[in-house]
Amino acid sequence: MKTTLVLLAVALVSCKNTEQAIEEEPAPSPTGYQGQGPNPIVPTVDRPVQRQWKGVWAFNDSTTFFTNDFEGGRLNGVAYDGNDHYTAWITAENTPINVSPWYAFKVWTTSPREITVQLSYQDSRSRYYPKISTDGVNFKPLDSLYFKAVNPGEGEFGIKAAPESAEITIEVNSEPVIVSAQELYTSARVKSWVDSLSQKSFVSNYPIGRSRENRPLHIMEIKENEKGKKAVMVIARQHPPEVTGFLAMKSFIETLSGDSDQARAFRKDHTVFVAPLMNPDGVDNGHWRHNMGGIDLNRDWQNFNQPETRSVRDFLRAKDADYEFVFGVDFHSTWDDIYYPLDTVVAGSKGQIVFDWIQGISQRLPQKKTNISASDQLEPTMVSRTYFFVNHNMPAIVFELGDDTPRDFLKLKGQVAAEELMRLLME
Repeated sequence: MKTTLVLLAVALVSCKNTEQAIEEEPAPSPTGYQGQGPNPIVPTVDRPVQRQWKGVWAFNDSTTFFTNDFEGGRLNGVAYDGNDHYTAWITAENTPINVSPWYAFKVWTTSPREITVQLSYQDSRSRYYPKISTDGVNFKPLDSLYFKAVNPGEGEFGIKAAPESAEITIEVNSEPVIVSAQELYTSARVKSWVDSLSQKSFVSNYPIGRSRENRPLHIMEIKENEKGKKAVMVIARQHPPEVTGFLAMKSFIETLSGDSDQARAFRKDHTVFVAPLMNPDGVDNGHWRHNMGGIDLNRDWQNFNQPETRSVRDFLRAKDADYEFVFGVDFHSTWDDIYYPLDTVVAGSKGQIVFDWIQGISQRLPQKKTNISASDQLEPTMVSRTYFFVNHNMPAIVFELGDDTPRDFLKLKGQVAAEELMRLLME
């Protein structure tokens, strides 16, 4: 019997034996976000990437300026429509591509005013709600009074539910305002976080490879006891815009490396390896989805045509002789919170811990329903979760957080996920 059915039944009849509940109660119809379905097999050899022009656009007698010339920036064109109205064009690095239309630009004026910017996209719709910042560190969602959906979508989830475009009104002055799809966590900012956490005596970091554009791929190692030969593998940001997954991962790692009695006990027997930024080129170049090879990295865990996935593959192979990998997590973002485990039909008893973990998190955080979409396919490996299990006998999951999940809840969910994992692995 599939573990996914067991989890659905637990919510219905908590006082009965789970198998009895399944026999006596019909499974409810699925609600909420149900995921993207099976991943198509796609080639992962290099494809051309269109580099965006970087620079400053000047308008209105050189009194209003836009720029994409910073790490993470994405703005492919601007037109002045008159009356302080502008159209910003957002295009992808190449096609076909998942509809994750990332944008990030700065705007300023020589005299304070309100301007309106229409966000228009290449073969996409307005997925990400604008975030505003003046320092590049602290972001907040644009006030809803200043957001207008153009041709609203239909449904609750997916690109069809998003508006065709969006008009945003911004108060600007001589200090540049950043407008971005999500918070900016570029390679420099991620490295700053890694270095900060590495001030702890038992946390270190080191490069394991290089990206297409020669950026280092860092591993953070949390190891307090040389005898701790059980290991957890964590990766994030295979897809550049997926910042909410990174934020949950950040809280997850901070909890595992924290000062609680549970974390200290956990680190006596367990080592944690973290690749917090799998796609630094895509992040720093403001890509929608791909690396500089023009490829979705989470389709390359079969052929390993890309240097980023090869680096992690080679790292795991080197560590296999010394460690037993007991859990793997790949943090992502999508339309709403969802888990992508391997069904126990194919993962067997080894994969049961993943569902126990999901159940533990769900019981502690009942205020937000998180759906489950389990795969019963082990070939091709293609995605990280399947590769981890097939090649390293590692129970693993793709853990997706919603684009609009509240940031305080992301932090809490990352913390609870870490605490539940430590509890299960120490039982």
